[in-house]
Amino acid sequence: MKYTFTCLKPLLLCFLFFPLTVFSQYKNIKIGNTGEMCETTIAINMNSPNKLVAAGTSDKIYYSYDYGNTWSTKYLNGKYGAFGDPCLVPDNEDRFYFFHLSDPDKTGWDSNRVLDRLICNYSKNSKKWKRASFVGLNPPTQQDKEWAVFDEYTGNIFLTYTRFDRYGSENPSDSSKIMFTYSDDRGKTWKPSIRINNIAGDCQDGDLTAKGAMPAIGPGGEVYVTWALDDKLYFDKSIDGGIMWQRNDTKIADQIGGWSQKIPGLGLCNSFPVIACDLSYGEYHGTIYVNWADQRNGENNTDVWLVKSEDGGSTWSQPIKVNNDQTGKHQFLSWMTVDQASGHIYVVFYDRRNYEDNQTDVYLAYSTDGGETFTNTKISETPFVPNENNFYADYINVSAHLGFVRPVWMRSDNGKNSIWTAIVDMF
Repeated sequence: MKYTFTCLKPLLLCFLFFPLTVFSQYKNIKIGNTGEMCETTIAINMNSPNKLVAAGTSDKIYYSYDYGNTWSTKYLNGKYGAFGDPCLVPDNEDRFYFFHLSDPDKTGWDSNRVLDRLICNYSKNSKKWKRASFVGLNPPTQQDKEWAVFDEYTGNIFLTYTRFDRYGSENPSDSSKIMFTYSDDRGKTWKPSIRINNIAGDCQDGDLTAKGAMPAIGPGGEVYVTWALDDKLYFDKSIDGGIMWQRNDTKIADQIGGWSQKIPGLGLCNSFPVIACDLSYGEYHGTIYVNWADQRNGENNTDVWLVKSEDGGSTWSQPIKVNNDQTGKHQFLSWMTVDQASGHIYVVFYDRRNYEDNQTDVYLAYSTDGGETFTNTKISETPFVPNENNFYADYINVSAHLGFVRPVWMRSDNGKNSIWTAIVDMF
């Protein structure tokens, strides 16, 4: 089965034949203020790339109708609260879906119902949002670190997450499992969740916890999933839309030092694997990429890595280093996307190559040769120093479509976090 992308307008032909242009400085745009807590996500409309949506760890949604140059704010005010792990996904009918964790009593960890389900909101115009549904409710278990992907061919939305028997439990009989579900009606209802990993983790939310699951779609409708556990990255796949899965998990790479990393100036820094598949019509069609950061070169030298598979996940390359510095400094909290118009890979990450202290820049690395080599460019206008009392945790983000590349990150100034993007047009 081959995919046809309804969003590929005549602009695609122009984009494919223009060379990549790299500018010395990119315009930074402040999206909004978030206070002390923040993880970030961003998505570009598949049919109209001038329309974008971004979010952080709060009940705010930010939207732009001018390619990200100006932003407006919308409050969700959802019944079940918004408690982090924001995930934005566009479909092919101008909708955006916004997933996040739950906090029904709106009292955080003081409530035994926190993380009791995962919430799916949707919008047709980015201004008005509706709570479409929730998934994963299975008390007393808790649901964490969800991610979703939209399948243009079937219209299905695939969702993965971690189920804790009891979050933070030290009881060896309590475990963490990688769960999978999907919706075949644009997020209105969800199929019963199933466990897809063989090896369970503990519940202490550290390197021995199975966490960071993320799905991707293959060129024939395959569903690919990756996650982290015990200093290793795992991969699983389904060739029938998520009904049946591989008998055994496939270890695709070592994550030396694990996914819970110590970065000076950050109270918490998690590095979960990011997966994407090239569905473009280019020469790397069908290649699967997985990106992460680890400390294989030492606790004082975190680096960003990528592995790839050209045979549907059966075999994997050796790790390819994404950051091209030789400084022995930290590069961390990376995120990756593939522009499905061109097959170009974009990876955004924090970077300290230019400093001897905790000053931090944001870099974008891109590859036009199937991940064999990467060009690195600094996209933040000024550095910042993270506040270790603030929450950085799991990820920043980047979205790319038809050569419009929009990273999103958080920075700290005067003890407060804010969300930023850069105007990167690669044509």
